[in-house]
Amino acid sequence: MSLLFATLAVGLVFAILALGVYLSFRVYQIPDMTADGSFPLGAAITARLLKDGADPISATAAGIAGGALAGAITGFIHVRFKVNAILAGILVMTALYSVNLRVMGASNLPITATTLFSPLEDAACRFFGEETEILGRSVPSGDLGLLFGCVTLAGLTACVLIFFLKTELGAAMRATGDNARMLRALGTSTDRMLVVGLALSNALVAFAGSLFAQMQTFADAQMGIGVIVLGLASVILGQTLVGPVRSIGLVVIGALMGAVLFRLLVAIAIRMGLDANDLKLVTAVVVLAAIVAPGWIKNLGTRRGRGAHAAA
Repeated sequence: MSLLFATLAVGLVFAILALGVYLSFRVYQIPDMTADGSFPLGAAITARLLKDGADPISATAAGIAGGALAGAITGFIHVRFKVNAILAGILVMTALYSVNLRVMGASNLPITATTLFSPLEDAACRFFGEETEILGRSVPSGDLGLLFGCVTLAGLTACVLIFFLKTELGAAMRATGDNARMLRALGTSTDRMLVVGLALSNALVAFAGSLFAQMQTFADAQMGIGVIVLGLASVILGQTLVGPVRSIGLVVIGALMGAVLFRLLVAIAIRMGLDANDLKLVTAVVVLAAIVAPGWIKNLGTRRGRGAHAAA
């Protein structure tokens, strides 16, 4: 049961990552590789500030700001120097590896100070005791506080993002991805919208990295490898779950659901005996399946419809 709670908590943290990837991948149609660098950047900044005595809220906010700056740099390189967006992301991601090492002072930095989750874990322990029984199984009460914190933060982030995308600025960002030429004809700078969008995207990714580091109580320079694929998997699975809808709220909720579902599938695969070394391979297969399966299903339905029509 504790494994289930831990899986749900990690899934909710990666749901915030998925929201950031959704902005770059679905709104702007850019698979932004900066995410592989901004995720550990948020973790590194938060861990270093916590070690230096900063409070958890300020340390987390600084990690978010670092991710936003990384995304803005990627956007600036793309629009100012006309560098391909994917290449610009790769360049910034590569540079961030050294930045993260500089920030942490080592490849791995443990977190021994109070985190955002510590008050919730302590409150749950005071209320329920050290352990509580759920469905006949004993569960550490601290896990309940951790899960509650993740649910709250992921829910608030999703609500704020939905509200923002419905504002005038958010609508302009979405229009930049849908029809940049029309937006330029209306006198709006699509370059500025792109930079703002990538900054917001990587701010969310760094926020997820900060929370993940506080959850795991350490930051590592390698923890960002492959997170863009995890984010893409969550977004694609979410789109498969909610279908071809245009409601911003449903799309964002779908990304959240996709991230949690993906982590549950990974946990189930590991419990069934999957070698952890094969996890990245399985992730790639899941992403590929989520991409091609809807097209196959649609084509299969079309062929059956044609066959039934011909028979009639």
